[in-house]
Amino acid sequence: MNFPVKAISLSMIAAFAMMGCGKETPPPPPAAPSAPSAPPPLVVKLGHAAPLTGPQAHIGKDNENGARLAVEDANAAKIKLGGREVKFELMGEDDQADPKQGNLVAQKFVDAKVNAVIGHLNSGTTIPASKTYSDNGIPQVSPSATNPTYTNQGFKTAFRVMANDIQQGKVLGEYAANNLKAKTVAIIDDKTAYGEGLAGEFKKSATAAGMKVLAEEHTDDKAIDFAAILTKIKGKKPDMIFYGGMDPQAAPMAMQMKKLAIKARLLMGDGGCTTEFIKNAGEAAEGHYCSLPGIPYEKMPGGAAFIERFGKRFADKDGKPAGIQLYAPYAYDAVMIVVDAIKRAGGAEPARILAELPKTNYQGVTTTIAFDEKGDIKDGAISLYIAKGGKWEALDTIGGAPAPAPAPVAGMDGMSGMSSMAPATPAAPATAANPAEKK
Repeated sequence: MNFPVKAISLSMIAAFAMMGCGKETPPPPPAAPSAPSAPPPLVVKLGHAAPLTGPQAHIGKDNENGARLAVEDANAAKIKLGGREVKFELMGEDDQADPKQGNLVAQKFVDAKVNAVIGHLNSGTTIPASKTYSDNGIPQVSPSATNPTYTNQGFKTAFRVMANDIQQGKVLGEYAANNLKAKTVAIIDDKTAYGEGLAGEFKKSATAAGMKVLAEEHTDDKAIDFAAILTKIKGKKPDMIFYGGMDPQAAPMAMQMKKLAIKARLLMGDGGCTTEFIKNAGEAAEGHYCSLPGIPYEKMPGGAAFIERFGKRFADKDGKPAGIQLYAPYAYDAVMIVVDAIKRAGGAEPARILAELPKTNYQGVTTTIAFDEKGDIKDGAISLYIAKGGKWEALDTIGGAPAPAPAPVAGMDGMSGMSSMAPATPAAPATAANPAEKK
């Protein structure tokens, strides 16, 4: 069949016209490559153990706050390992100053796979818990446990950032005899690892210095009535009473000494050298003595700056600055030497931290920190105080060497947020510069 040419031409023209009316949609532009997502932070868990309930809770919280401030500063520095930002987390636990509870807390830290432990506060909890940490290869840095047994066990996981009771007891005995001119002494302890241990070291030193021990009595760390013990001691007329224990017992003891008209002065280690002792004993605190491992806060390289920052960070609801009970600066330094070890190791695994801790040479708030072969701080100082006018007033510092104020950041590459932690000094134990409780 033949179609007219004209008809075909018109059909084709119409078809082309229709095709021309529809514009072809261009393909979408290629998607821009998405930016690579940042790797998740590397979480480093630090355990902290101290009594957070009971009569020693004020000291335990003081330690925890010191550690917490250090963790916040470390996080503010935005440290990176292997391209990942490090996030430090503090896992705080209440060991109730009880050895059994301390062991339970230690196992809890192991199960939580913490990278290191700051603590415990008391020697009585630190020593039994230290075996658990040793068995599991977890670094342990105590800011306040001073019984020599802790580092004499030979555990390569155990370190402490203040002088021990051998050093403290020796200084106390010699100072009582040579400086305070005491000829006779009665000794009381609370039968804890700390109290009994310190009393034993004091006795050795005091007798070697020529003092005569007239009586040795024992109480416990829950007692508040010492009338029978003190009445017995009063009849022996000692020049001095030495107490190895904590401030919840020391304060009522001082008050009962005053009530019984005992003329002897009370001499204590750091367990009684607290703001709470002054507060609770009131006028009965006047004229008594105590010691504190370390140098007075006003002579610490970072003392003044730390006290100011700590006070603001943990101020009460009315804005009143928090006072330091005793060990907060040491807890701060304990965290920071772990952070320093992690940076030097280039990793946060416990084994890598342990490899670096013995090499520590760190300018801290309290002093320059370096360890001997046992894990004890080198060149530990002991300071003596007298209760005077409602505060602890510094008398002397034996041993140690206050470090100069460090240059910004002192060995903590990338930690510029903490350079303000290293300068300076308040006045001797009054509010923040007071000693406190322990082991």
